[in-house]
Amino acid sequence: MGSAATESNDTLLGNGVVGILAETCNMWERRAPLTPSHCARLLLGGGNRTRVNRIIVQPSTKRIHHDAQYEDSGCKISEDLSECGLIIGIKQPKLEMILPDRAYTFFSHTHKAQKENMPLLDKILEERVSLFDYELIVGDDGKRSLAFGKFAGRAGLIDFLHGLGQRYLSLGYSTPFLSLGQSHMYPSLAAAKAAVIAVGEEIATFGLPSGICPIVFVFTGVGNVSQGAQEIFKLLPHTFVDAEKLPEISAAWNLSKQSQSTKRVFQLYGCVVTSRDMVSHKDPTRHFDKADYYAHPEHYAPVFHERIAPYASVIVNCMYWERRFPRLLSISQLQQLMKSGCLLVGICDITCDIGGSIEFVDKSTSIEKPFFRYDPSNNSYHDDMEGNGVICLAVDILPTEFSKEASQHFGNILSKFVASLASMKQLVELPSYLRRACIAHDGRLTSLYEYIPRMRKTMIDLAPAKANPSPDKKYSTLVSLSGHLFDKFLINEALDIIEAAGGSFQLVRCEVGQSIDDTSYSELEVGADDTATLDKIIDSLTSLANAHGGNHNARKETELSLKIGKVNECGTGDIVDKEGPKVLILGAGRVCRPAAQFLASYPNICSYGADDNSTDQIHVIVASLYQKDAEEIVEGIKNATATQLDVADIGSLSDLVSQVEVVVSLLPASFHAAIARVCIELKKHMVTASYVDESMSNLSQAAKGAGVTILSEMGLDPGIDHMMSVKMIDEAHARNGKVKAFTSFCGGLPSPAAANNPLAYKFSWNPAGAVHSGKNPAVYKFLGETIHVDGSSLYESAKRLRLPGLPAFALEHLPNRNSLIYGDLYGISEEASTIYRATLRYEGFSEIMATLSKIGFFDAANHPLLQDTNRPTYKGFLDELLNANNISTTTTNINIEASGGYDDELIARILSLGHCKEKDIAVKTVKTIKFLGLHEEIQIPKDCSSAFNVICQRMEQRMAYGHNEQDMVLLHHEVEVEYPDGRPTEKHQATLLEFGKVENGGSTTTAMALTVGVPAAIGALLLLENKVQTKGVIRPLEPEIYIPDAGVVRHQAG
Repeated sequence: MGSAATESNDTLLGNGVVGILAETCNMWERRAPLTPSHCARLLLGGGNRTRVNRIIVQPSTKRIHHDAQYEDSGCKISEDLSECGLIIGIKQPKLEMILPDRAYTFFSHTHKAQKENMPLLDKILEERVSLFDYELIVGDDGKRSLAFGKFAGRAGLIDFLHGLGQRYLSLGYSTPFLSLGQSHMYPSLAAAKAAVIAVGEEIATFGLPSGICPIVFVFTGVGNVSQGAQEIFKLLPHTFVDAEKLPEISAAWNLSKQSQSTKRVFQLYGCVVTSRDMVSHKDPTRHFDKADYYAHPEHYAPVFHERIAPYASVIVNCMYWERRFPRLLSISQLQQLMKSGCLLVGICDITCDIGGSIEFVDKSTSIEKPFFRYDPSNNSYHDDMEGNGVICLAVDILPTEFSKEASQHFGNILSKFVASLASMKQLVELPSYLRRACIAHDGRLTSLYEYIPRMRKTMIDLAPAKANPSPDKKYSTLVSLSGHLFDKFLINEALDIIEAAGGSFQLVRCEVGQSIDDTSYSELEVGADDTATLDKIIDSLTSLANAHGGNHNARKETELSLKIGKVNECGTGDIVDKEGPKVLILGAGRVCRPAAQFLASYPNICSYGADDNSTDQIHVIVASLYQKDAEEIVEGIKNATATQLDVADIGSLSDLVSQVEVVVSLLPASFHAAIARVCIELKKHMVTASYVDESMSNLSQAAKGAGVTILSEMGLDPGIDHMMSVKMIDEAHARNGKVKAFTSFCGGLPSPAAANNPLAYKFSWNPAGAVHSGKNPAVYKFLGETIHVDGSSLYESAKRLRLPGLPAFALEHLPNRNSLIYGDLYGISEEASTIYRATLRYEGFSEIMATLSKIGFFDAANHPLLQDTNRPTYKGFLDELLNANNISTTTTNINIEASGGYDDELIARILSLGHCKEKDIAVKTVKTIKFLGLHEEIQIPKDCSSAFNVICQRMEQRMAYGHNEQDMVLLHHEVEVEYPDGRPTEKHQATLLEFGKVENGGSTTTAMALTVGVPAAIGALLLLENKVQTKGVIRPLEPEIYIPDAGVVRHQAG
């Protein structure tokens, strides 16, 4: 799957150097993908046999195997993995740890389009990484080769037995369980098992109090997790019974208790239940059928609370659950059970399925605090063991408690694959089971996983079915698929069937199985232009389901089941059945409306065809993934139509593109190349506001061959900045001058009236991107010297700026990434001694941001204090970052609203820690902290796991634009020109100042949207009028673009 371009770059794939990541996702994560002994065998085997030449291990002071052990095994210890072609870990690494053009293997949790991990997948694709996911390495038997399920079951049950002893003690009973520790307290799994055996021997010898017997452990499911838990349970004296026998055991013990209150009991009871024990068919004449249950769970009613739960002392939940199935135990069912005297003591929820099959489990617990107590009588939660109710364990990282054995088990299997992965230069070199586990390669998703963007862009988070957008076809029906959709890649086949027939789909609902043994469920709104096509799709999907429907006689499991809903007629007409030139705008973000307004209102397009003198107005089609979003964009705009489109559906995209003259893509840059390929094929021009990346640049020759212009970087920055710059430079060159210095300043800012917070800055989108940009390194040329600025000191490099024409603006500027490439782009690298591009902010912004950074607020690593289920307050977290307990023991709990005291302590602490040198800056920083509410006695939300999350969440809440507040765009260029004939040096300036516009009705169009959307629209207009003759992928650097564009921009700004 490689290409010539890939082979010619400096990729390290297949170089035989393996890197092992330090795990950073959780303070308890101590596992390693390979142990020192695995590394030694790989290295000692020699590069010729194992194809592993070197192993570099990132240092870790918490990994179960010490760095010295790896070093003794021949590994190199280094933070730097840049030499490694293959990098392996357990959990997902931080995004900044992803290096380009390498292979990575870890549990990525991306192949089911899990929303929370899509930024990771985007980074993988951006860096052209080959991603292999352990979860997808499947043997010939269809079972996962690499998994930790049994270790979760083992650790979970030991931890629960530890807590069970404490719970029984709180109820007045001493039991041998009390002597058992948690799993991580033992040096090995063998030592933990020995401790359990010792408890079992004590039970067998001295028995258990009859007042708590019979003790019945109910295990749900038969997968690896359940097997691991049962493995530990079997170390105790026990008897397993069928579910049908539970009432008999309970009745016998009730009789026994009446006659012998002091009798000791010398064993436990175990019972394994599956879905057939949890539900029954609503039709009493029909028996349970697993395939029917998975296909039609609505035909079944829950019975676990009646048949099983009344006799259970402990429920060990090992079975994955989906929302479409009845719950194992609801709150109301548990309340009724407790009222009736049920002996249930606790829940060991190893699945840790929050809000799942056991309804009251609404939070996970941690290894350090593994239990909570739930009192169903008043629906309350407690952290202690004493009181009414049941205890619950719901730890979500159990396998790491046996890090040594889990790592050994994992490495025993992984080491068999490492040689192939370490030497792999092309995917075709790998065995099929590894090729199937490769999600991405060379910047693209591999064929098996091309469904991910289709699912990702059509997912609707559990919205009611009637609220879902209809597909862009006349007829539609709801199709429900359940089974092994992802691990068997059946979702691929289903989506291929729909698209091959010319249909479309919207993903209405998706619930994914958590392991190889679990099924997944998807609801698709499938559409077609006519009933015959829709019938063909349904027939093909039915055939697919029948082919994977299982065979009861052969005991073959059902892999796919299907349910078809009612066919609806959508009644949509031809959305582009209009006269005159047409422009398709893809996207429905903020910048789309100004672009649509400009094009739809622009009169007298004289020559959109070669010899056409039509005066028809332009008709604009705005296409978005969601119909509602597109309709909001075109509301009130004449000559504009909204439509629904998934650009990942190439067939529908091609159909729409074929009916217009120009396409304007205002989608994220990652979509542009696919859209451009369609435009080239159909010979349609295209405009984007995004930078030209490699994927677009590679299409330039094909575009030229097709006579197509793809006009890129047609926004503000890039865009207007290009056109202003090259116009000034070209004019200087036309006068035989040489550019001595080029400086460019650009910033999106609040208008002066809206700059009403300590940072004098506001966000119209998520602040994370803007905050991240403050860590970007920069390079520029000043008076002939190349200046490098490290990302960690970017804010410190800010300098004061006053513009002659705008004396009221107190500004500062920071270097903006790599300025040198613009010297090449503008043709002035050899002649200019100064080339500098900068970002504008109001003065004082950078010194506050630098101080906040040094305090630690921009640290994206998970913070230990934010991993606890007991959430800290903002004030508590601030005190932790400043180590406030060392300030003064008498001021730690000062009322933060009291005047002076707390502020002075914060200022003193910031100065004493060296976070800033001047008191004035510390005072401004404290004002910012208080403005953002980082001092408040309010609990930090659960979704904030790092200091970076905390401050971004507060910035988004407190620094958003208010009603009728305006933003501002300021762009200023200076060009210094010298002449070889002795004429005096000249300094030329150009400035663009644009404010957001408040429209009738109070809605605001931002200056940023205007200065990005309108240039893109002007680009489309120039292409319609055939005023751009250059073909291929181009930037607005030629007079045929920047001269007419500048005139229209000035008119619009005026």
